[in-house]
Amino acid sequence: MKITEPTPGAPCWVELGTSDVDAAKVYYHQVFGWRAETDPREEAGGYTMLYLGAAPVAALSPLHTPGQSTAWTVSFATRDADALAAAVTEAGGRRLTGPMDVFDLGRFAVLADPEGAVFSLWQGRSFAGAAVFNAPGSLGWVELATRDEEAAKAFYTRIFGWTVGTHKDYPQWGLDGADFGGMSALDEFYPDDVRAHWLPYFAVADVDETAARAAESGGMLLVPPTDVPAGPRIAVIRDPQGGHFGIHRTGTEG
Repeated sequence: MKITEPTPGAPCWVELGTSDVDAAKVYYHQVFGWRAETDPREEAGGYTMLYLGAAPVAALSPLHTPGQSTAWTVSFATRDADALAAAVTEAGGRRLTGPMDVFDLGRFAVLADPEGAVFSLWQGRSFAGAAVFNAPGSLGWVELATRDEEAAKAFYTRIFGWTVGTHKDYPQWGLDGADFGGMSALDEFYPDDVRAHWLPYFAVADVDETAARAAESGGMLLVPPTDVPAGPRIAVIRDPQGGHFGIHRTGTEG
């Protein structure tokens, strides 16, 4: 990801809504070395920040909606969450939560694109988002899996003003050419129940070593360590509660 700090229109944060926050704390500490701090305030609802050293990089949250599945959600920075949430609905997306204030930290909304891929908006105030990107153990890339690439291009370029480049037949999202993500097709090889979704990729120093540690700690390798043609070495993992995430070798983003 060529974006190195929270930037309007770019990914700025990721959080895992999980059925077992305590188990997730242990698992992600084993995989990435993250340190967890749960907000003690009752109104925070058990929200837990994850740190790489002193740098906030991600978060955990209990599931609050009946039937909600464990999943990672990517947040995109904005200067005006209300205006952008309205633009999403005007473009055919759906508003799921908010916009609402989070203490003095910022304002957020949870939305879904026309195909149902869920994402968040974050209007930072005292908290802008992740303090580090692309370093081992931090967010390095985001990927949209979709069954309609052209519709996705039309929606996201309209909402965020993203550029769409192509690297070896792989569409890449960017801001003024600074790429931060890509798009993969949910083609006929995917079961019908696999819905459009955003997948975060975390940078790691060694994909094989991290993937092995993720599996040994109770996760499942959905895509074992693989060299992408003309691209990075990656793996995709499901955590013990069912949350999916990817990893890629540091320095190979974009």
